[in-house]
Amino acid sequence: MPLAVLGFVAIVGVLAAAVMPSKWFVEKDRCVERDESNECVATEQQPVEFALVPADAEAVEPRLAIDGTEVFPSDGEIYFVTIRQPKITLLDWLVTRQSPAVKYMSYTDKYGDQTEEQLLQSGQRQMTGAKDRATYVALKAAGFPVSRKEGPAIVDYLLCLEANDAGTKCETFVPAADVLQPDDVITELNGQPVDTLDDLSPILAEVEPGEVIPITFERDGEEQEGEIETILAPGEDAPRTIIGFSPIDTTTVDLPPGIEVEFDTEGIGGPSAGLAFTLTLIDEITEGDLMGGGRVAVTGEIDIDGNVGAIGGLSSKASAVQQVGVKYFLVPASQPETGFDSVEAARGVVGDDVEIIPVATLDEALAVLERLGGDPVPD
Repeated sequence: MPLAVLGFVAIVGVLAAAVMPSKWFVEKDRCVERDESNECVATEQQPVEFALVPADAEAVEPRLAIDGTEVFPSDGEIYFVTIRQPKITLLDWLVTRQSPAVKYMSYTDKYGDQTEEQLLQSGQRQMTGAKDRATYVALKAAGFPVSRKEGPAIVDYLLCLEANDAGTKCETFVPAADVLQPDDVITELNGQPVDTLDDLSPILAEVEPGEVIPITFERDGEEQEGEIETILAPGEDAPRTIIGFSPIDTTTVDLPPGIEVEFDTEGIGGPSAGLAFTLTLIDEITEGDLMGGGRVAVTGEIDIDGNVGAIGGLSSKASAVQQVGVKYFLVPASQPETGFDSVEAARGVVGDDVEIIPVATLDEALAVLERLGGDPVPD
């Protein structure tokens, strides 16, 4: 009878842990202040609500469609890697708390100064920018005549200065939120024309934080005017005056006549697949096989000059690569030296199962693929 009671209690305990949110019981330290060397000097306790976990490593080629130029099929595959950030229960935390491939997150860790909808929209827009940059860099590397042009300054969302105690709602937005709204197109600032997003920085460089300046913008096709109070960019070492909004990436790529390139990114957000997209497109539009018939996983942002930028969740991504049996994983050389997103931590997750290879540029990535047995890009 006592054993039966204990068994019943154990089952009830497991069922309860499976539905109770982790934030009721688990907290984590979050850095709230850093010194000049970026070392954390002050922390605060925040409830754990989410976990960053491995999702999948998936071949890029089935998601790529190319028209208007010859395509050269290859036997090799480039894989892009995804992660998830689901809400977790107490049971989730108990089961995964020893895993080096899982990172626990507070509401602030996940959303920062954005709402859930804003984070989703931002991720989708980042992916759009990543696809455009990948297309530009790949076509240029393959010798195609391709160009790009800067787009207008369009407001994505206004920054939040203070959220409610639960972190679920913004209580105080930047002063510019009294005038601007998402999707507003800024056309003039402090009496100077704004044709592209790049025009804002030199104008604001002549303005002191807290200064009120005139602004002209378009909303729903209609021109409007107002005055905004500028602010000091928060959390930056060098003082900088800003309006206080996150812009939409409006840079566009002009493809050669007749050529169309499309990446199917349904269900994917963020810019970290940029290098994987670039390499796959180069492989498809040039003769030879960049991977030499093998499988290579790739993560990292790509900028317009072919530089590879750091990404988040590297340890979780390394675990996803390990789970699908891919032996090589190209990652940004600019990852932090320590912590969950470091190359060292990722290597600790996968051991000898996956060779993690840091690269800083597209050229370095191509050289690594050639070392692994792939063909060079034709001159």
